[in-house]
Amino acid sequence: MNNFQLPIFQAILITLILSTIFNFLSYKISKKITIKKNDEEKRLSNNLISPFGGVACSLSFLLSTRLIGKAGDDLLLIGMFAFIISLLGIIDDIFNLKWYIKLFFQIVLVLYPLVNLNLFLNFESFFGFDSNNYINFMISVIWIIAIINSINFIDNMDGLAAVVAGSICLQIAFLSNYLNQYKLTDISLLLFATIVGFFIFNYPPARLYLGDSGSLFIGYCLGFLSIIFNWTPVNDTVYTSFLNPMLLFFTIPLLDFVIVIFHRIKSGVSPTTGGTDHISHRFLAAGFTEKKVLTMFLLYIILIFTLILVSIISSKFISYGIIIFLLVVFVVTFLKISKMKILD
Repeated sequence: MNNFQLPIFQAILITLILSTIFNFLSYKISKKITIKKNDEEKRLSNNLISPFGGVACSLSFLLSTRLIGKAGDDLLLIGMFAFIISLLGIIDDIFNLKWYIKLFFQIVLVLYPLVNLNLFLNFESFFGFDSNNYINFMISVIWIIAIINSINFIDNMDGLAAVVAGSICLQIAFLSNYLNQYKLTDISLLLFATIVGFFIFNYPPARLYLGDSGSLFIGYCLGFLSIIFNWTPVNDTVYTSFLNPMLLFFTIPLLDFVIVIFHRIKSGVSPTTGGTDHISHRFLAAGFTEKKVLTMFLLYIILIFTLILVSIISSKFISYGIIIFLLVVFVVTFLKISKMKILD
């Protein structure tokens, strides 16, 4: 069984079928489960819609990673821990765990695979010092947890988390294939197929939500994929550092995360409390429909990816110019959206 492997296109198809079936079963079974409502939180989501799409996605992804034997034990281990963190999300969806309890288990579930697989962002090498990778591991844990919770934050409107996360998967798949990192291409496409199977039930108007089980699972996978990515292009560009372009791929989740945290701290509200102050909610308050908001996000993602792609095939000078431009866009977008009306 160790050498068992299907062609990637067959594996993608099977993953899509598994995800669709599991999400359908989750949709049917979860109707019988009563969710404990948190009266302290203000959310846009419909409390009558099941938040258990995540467990279906994590289970189908865990099984699908076994379809590509050459993916290696490292990705199988990450897939297993991604499933475990989705179980943590299920418990949170049902019982509304305290934020510090969730954070503790997130740290444990992120740190173990990093240390076991010796994966990290090479922060120390970039700045020219050596602490036996202690700083590298600390930065890597913070980075992945930031991605996990930013995906959790972006899961605030029908279809949004699926569109954003699915787009990130395709970007990783495209660039990893370009850089001959084929196992990463395969795993990214399997995750994309998993998300598509869920999106069938999450497209507005949604019949199924990711819930914390799904957003934690997807954020966990994307966080690890961003670290596994070995960013060594043929041309000498600015991206040959630990500051790899994966950071730019997560523009929307991180931007939303920063805007929400900033607004809640400024308003004297706990950042861990749910609310309707996300980017998508502000666009809805401006009169856009959910489908138009999804389209706007998708166009923004395509623009960012196009700029990243241009920077890859360009000189170092142009790459630096594009990064500076993207940072300016990030800051301007932050300032503009922060002034938009909050959805009541």
